[in-house]
Amino acid sequence: MKKFLLTLYLVWPAIVMAQKQPPMTEPFNNPMSFQVEAGTQGIGGDLRYGLMPNLSGRFGASFAPLSTNSSLSISGFNTLTSEKINFANVHLLADFVPFENAQGLRLVGGAAYLFQASGRLILSPTGNYSFANYNLTGTDVGVLDMNVAWKGLAPYVGIGLFRSFPNNFLNFNLDLGTYYLTAPTTHITGTNLLVDNNQLEPQFNQNLKNYRWLPVLQLNFNFRIKQ
Repeated sequence: MKKFLLTLYLVWPAIVMAQKQPPMTEPFNNPMSFQVEAGTQGIGGDLRYGLMPNLSGRFGASFAPLSTNSSLSISGFNTLTSEKINFANVHLLADFVPFENAQGLRLVGGAAYLFQASGRLILSPTGNYSFANYNLTGTDVGVLDMNVAWKGLAPYVGIGLFRSFPNNFLNFNLDLGTYYLTAPTTHITGTNLLVDNNQLEPQFNQNLKNYRWLPVLQLNFNFRIKQ
């Protein structure tokens, strides 16, 4: 009995310390995935890397070329319109998971460099017109070319929904946020009778000065590279 009590006395501190030790957790292995994305900023891809259990970074690029042609008629004035939008960027973003029990909610921040960020509208009059006893064709009237650009660095803030990395080979998640673009620059040129419309540039620039928010709604497909 004395031997049992002596043994218990000697091993009891070890038993207590063992009970106080935190449970063993799996080591963090810096997961990696490749992300294919599509949304309001176009299509693109990101390489995502886990920096900490609740923090990851991603680097990638996206492209959004768009062009349309249509016809427009205003009070008897007919014109063909050509619209072109080109957005292309490289971006570096960080995803932070603020709540351990809500892994599907991420706070996202970072920035992009927009090496292409422009819109263009070309108006080409059609038909025949009479001005002061002169008969003019659309070609005689001329062409009006209006351009706007936001090229430069743009910070980004937003939230992400669903997990950053797939548990298996593939998962999807969402990004909702916005870029804050540089102040736009505008340029107007005209030919023939429309050549003096470059005088509208200051007003055109004033009208667009507050168009600096580029909303992002994006669906991402993540393919695991490393767990």
